[in-house]
Amino acid sequence: MDAGMIWEAILKSLFLILFMTAGFAYVTLLERRVLARMQVRIGPNRVGKFGLLQPIADAVKLIFKEELIPAGADRLMFVLAPVITVIPALIITGVIPWGTSIRLFGREISLVIANVNIGVLYILAVTSISVYGITLAGWSSNNKYAMFGGLRSTAQMISYELALGLSLVGPILLTGSMNVNDIVAAQKTLPYVLLQPAGFIVYFMASLAEINRAPFDMPEAEQELTAGYHTEYSSMKFALFFMAEYIKMIAVGMIGSTMFLGGFQGPFVDQLPWLGPIYLFGKVILWLFVDIWIRATLPRIRYDKLMALGWKVMYPVALLNVLATGILVVLTGPH
Repeated sequence: MDAGMIWEAILKSLFLILFMTAGFAYVTLLERRVLARMQVRIGPNRVGKFGLLQPIADAVKLIFKEELIPAGADRLMFVLAPVITVIPALIITGVIPWGTSIRLFGREISLVIANVNIGVLYILAVTSISVYGITLAGWSSNNKYAMFGGLRSTAQMISYELALGLSLVGPILLTGSMNVNDIVAAQKTLPYVLLQPAGFIVYFMASLAEINRAPFDMPEAEQELTAGYHTEYSSMKFALFFMAEYIKMIAVGMIGSTMFLGGFQGPFVDQLPWLGPIYLFGKVILWLFVDIWIRATLPRIRYDKLMALGWKVMYPVALLNVLATGILVVLTGPH
């Protein structure tokens, strides 16, 4: 690998991290404005034009809040837990292609950071790491309510990861590859949401539970266990947990759009490659809007009902979808 390729990879990685970090800030603003609109309120509109500087005001407020560490806490794990939670959210989209390639600075630049043959396996592996951060956050606080919140969240995430992982098997079987670029290329004429409607629905619902979004946000509900695993956190450590949640909202939207909605594919992408990122970004914005819409509409599910839905409904449906897709592929060949 020459120096140019190394610098290209570094710059693309930095761009992705900055994009996801800025995206987190403005997804919070998007959520507050959309929820306000749906609930006939105004929402944040005082800081900057249309409230566009509100995320910066929130960041400044959190930076200057007092840092607290409980006296009986495991200090090292207490500090590391938010970091372990947020890092997987930042790196999970490294295998998602934003487009084919563009000509820039006299060289052809691929719009994907890492084009690996087992991209889907990488996504599933990285997704599982954040479970450790949430578990450690509850345990290291030396607070029983925080520990129970962490355990509930961990149980929920592990349960729904099974259904989420199985929902991605359908596109893999139809394409005959675990390379995310191959899966996107196979959807050039027909997005997999039309061939895998059950897989898409399971993925969408499981992704909400995976990132503790409503109506699956029981582990961090204030009226349940005093805000769950982040009860004892304050200032920027507290903010990192919500940073991870909103970045993962963007990440699961990018993954779902790539696996089921054609990713960057769209009209005239072959002639105008710069349209690819625009199509992908538009699909992710739509995905985020539906996430927020669901929060504004549905009440929280009782915890035992939440677990029953994961194990008794979504897991069997995901298994049946894999079985049906496998039979289809054997009879007709990959899509």
